[in-house]
Amino acid sequence: MHLAENRSVRLLVALTGFFIADALVAEFVGPKIFSLEGTLGIADQHWSLLGVSGTLSFTVGVLFWPLVFILTDIINEYFGIKGVRMVSWLAAALIAWAFVCAYLAISVVPAQFWVESNAANGVPDIQNAYAQIFGQGMWTIAGSLIAFLVGQLVDVSVFQRIRRATGENMIWLRATGSTAVSQLFDSFLVLYVAFVLGPQHWPVAQFLAVGTVNYLYKMLAAVLSIPLLYLVHRGVEAYLGKNVAEKLREDAHS
Repeated sequence: MHLAENRSVRLLVALTGFFIADALVAEFVGPKIFSLEGTLGIADQHWSLLGVSGTLSFTVGVLFWPLVFILTDIINEYFGIKGVRMVSWLAAALIAWAFVCAYLAISVVPAQFWVESNAANGVPDIQNAYAQIFGQGMWTIAGSLIAFLVGQLVDVSVFQRIRRATGENMIWLRATGSTAVSQLFDSFLVLYVAFVLGPQHWPVAQFLAVGTVNYLYKMLAAVLSIPLLYLVHRGVEAYLGKNVAEKLREDAHS
């Protein structure tokens, strides 16, 4: 059978493609901060923690990370630790390359007609707007990549430990359990590198408070994504066939 005709190979390619695409989108839309309350059409929910207060405002990137959690668990389930590590390192390398490309795009001199036509459409400085959206600070990029890789490596390890204890049952437990531990690292590492070590030098209380709120949001999103996780599992098994799916799981965790 030709490699491209192997369903397990095609599945891994598809999962990897969606994983990397979703991670890239999450990174590049991240500069926008959205109001969860405004989006839901409810009054602002003011929180206060460690002397720090705020509303439920998050980077838009958090809307897309739950899919990364699901894809990580699916790849782990059928392709094991090696599969997740390969995809994670590849995603990190491609995200880094994407930011290099973004900085190159920002650095070239804009065509005057492009600047003028956008000014006529209500964007007075399109080059600056372009740079603000695509030119995230180096501290933010570094923090995001470090947090992503550490989170993924922790996730795959915790997932495997829970699976060894529960077998093939309780998919929801290993999915949410691994996310609960990995996102402790992810949620706080990115803030620590970007905003504590970075030029803004956040105080410890602000770092802990914002990190805690972000972590709780991600955990809520992970719990709400459980039905989708089961749906994807069923889709994979239907695509591969029961025998092939079982053989993949056995090989992945042997």
